[in-house]
Amino acid sequence: MSEKSSDELIQLVHRQLEILGEDPHRDGLKRTPQRVATSLEFLTQGYRKDPKTVLNDALFETTSDEMVIVKDIDFYSLCEHHMLPFFGKCHIAYLPTDKIIGLSKLPRLVDVYARRLQVQERMTHEIAMTIQDLIRPQGVGVVIEAQHLCMMMRGVQKQNSYAITSAMLGRFREDARTRVEFLDLIRHRRNGS
Repeated sequence: MSEKSSDELIQLVHRQLEILGEDPHRDGLKRTPQRVATSLEFLTQGYRKDPKTVLNDALFETTSDEMVIVKDIDFYSLCEHHMLPFFGKCHIAYLPTDKIIGLSKLPRLVDVYARRLQVQERMTHEIAMTIQDLIRPQGVGVVIEAQHLCMMMRGVQKQNSYAITSAMLGRFREDARTRVEFLDLIRHRRNGS
């Protein structure tokens, strides 16, 4: 974010506090506009990152066609409807054709899309399509489980609800056994339950 944009955001937050009936000059709020601007810059840094660039330096040739899964990838995002957080876990699987992705790059890819104003459904699809476009695997599966503060703090105020979305491409969509294997494997927890 440019310095000019940051300054504009600081002024907007200052004005927002005034509109809410607060005194932005009182001790507890003096630096709030700067802190909010810095926070929003961090929480939306995904706009300034190219997802394909994040993955490009970690593509490797392979002869394996066995399923690769990285699960329980923690993420935090902001819903585009209320700008309130939603957070949870992302599970990613793919069946390589001739390339694999360095394992640490998949959580980085999740962060690129999570660090934008989002809806969970689109984020799930974007992650799957990026992997599909980049390495052309036999199939990709992405499942996201998330809690949304816009449902917990306001609106329906349901504290224990969460949303599950999935994107299944290639063999994950076409072959029920592949899809079931993925879903069974992400249900398994490391502690054996």
